[in-house]
Amino acid sequence: MADLEFVKQHNMVTYLEKTKENADFHQILDFLTSSLINFALTVSPTIYASYIEQFWNTACLKTINSEKQIHANVDGKAVVVSESSVRRDLHLNDEDGTACLTTNEIFENLALMGYEPASDKLTFYKGLFSPQWKYLIHTILHCLSSKSTSWDQFSTNLASAIICLAKGQKFNFSKLIFDGMLRNLDPKKFLMYPRFLQLFLNIQLPNLVIPFNDIHETPKLTKKVFTNMRKPGKGFSGRVTPLFHNMLVPPVVVGEGSEQPPEPQPTPSTAPLEVLSPVTTAATSQPPKDPSTYRRTKRGLITCNMYNFH
Repeated sequence: MADLEFVKQHNMVTYLEKTKENADFHQILDFLTSSLINFALTVSPTIYASYIEQFWNTACLKTINSEKQIHANVDGKAVVVSESSVRRDLHLNDEDGTACLTTNEIFENLALMGYEPASDKLTFYKGLFSPQWKYLIHTILHCLSSKSTSWDQFSTNLASAIICLAKGQKFNFSKLIFDGMLRNLDPKKFLMYPRFLQLFLNIQLPNLVIPFNDIHETPKLTKKVFTNMRKPGKGFSGRVTPLFHNMLVPPVVVGEGSEQPPEPQPTPSTAPLEVLSPVTTAATSQPPKDPSTYRRTKRGLITCNMYNFH
């Protein structure tokens, strides 16, 4: 079996909690909380390393009735992942979404988002956006993309995803995710999408035995991310570009005639992130174990050079 590795900053759980310290990011946090990709950004099942390793070490491509599928064996049981199953299990509802914008559309819309370089290069840099836009891009790169390195840059397919999301247009994130999985097959590169795969396994194989001492620590963005997003990238002018008008979530409107002041509304939050998965399975219904009994796999990062999104 191939010795595949996890990548620490790949397929992370996003951070959407609003606090006084990140008040300058509340607009983008509200936007992501109310977006159609919220579930995919926040679902956080307990990840069992051996099951993710078994999936990728046995995964192969099959075409059934003109549909591309990834077939694998986990604990002796068959698992099948397709674009349609990704869409269903991650609640994306994006079958009729755009797969990629034209080059002209990408340049025009990135300029509206405040991207400053006047260049025809198809590699774009996260650090050349103002903080809220940078956080949006950072979230897509680390939580949804198949990238395993070069976190400061992205190319046309991810630019299309970010632009469509920001403009309120439907983008086919399911295809983006599944195509990334296909590229990871030959040659097999790293243990891609562990959050998503564990969710798929929980749904397809609800009676899997919980492996002992086998939990992989789910990578998560923390409140420190906002400090990093405020740091201007090299060459950035510092000019702040507001979010698009359609991205602003309207405040709660109090009904007329109300005699009492409204009760404070709870802040949208994904905390605690560990219980966000709606799937009740043998892998998630057990009482938590003492974290001290878990081992953390100490492995080096590997670089996905072929077909890697930049």
